[in-house]
Amino acid sequence: MHISTKCSVAIHCLIFIYEYGEQKKVTSDLLALSTGSNPVTIRTIISSLRKDGILSVKFGTGGATLNCPPDEITLYRIGSAIEPDFISKLIGIHPMPSPLCPIGKNIHNVLDCSYQKIRSDLCESLKNITLETILSDYHRIQQKLD
Repeated sequence: MHISTKCSVAIHCLIFIYEYGEQKKVTSDLLALSTGSNPVTIRTIISSLRKDGILSVKFGTGGATLNCPPDEITLYRIGSAIEPDFISKLIGIHPMPSPLCPIGKNIHNVLDCSYQKIRSDLCESLKNITLETILSDYHRIQQKLD
């Protein structure tokens, strides 16, 4: 169980777009170089973020820009845009326990009790971390390196 690396690539792209989108045309090829990812993967991520309304993309000439302020872009929103069922994948239950086993036939209901609380807490935490927070961390760390 883990948060997909697509989420960290998406955050990387959003930071890059925020930092450089006004100065240069940010394309999937440029983002692929920065992230070390395949341009097709970047285009898929950008498409998902665009569909969610997080990004705007200029058709024809290319170039991506943020479509909303960083304080409105949460980790939950990013994760949901990239992988709509990411919470279920992160905290999932094995799909085929034996219906003949007393534990197997009840495990989904048993774990749902505990897992629902974890999912709820996780969602709340992800909704409280914004791109603005991440950008602040980026700038703080960047200043230490300069």
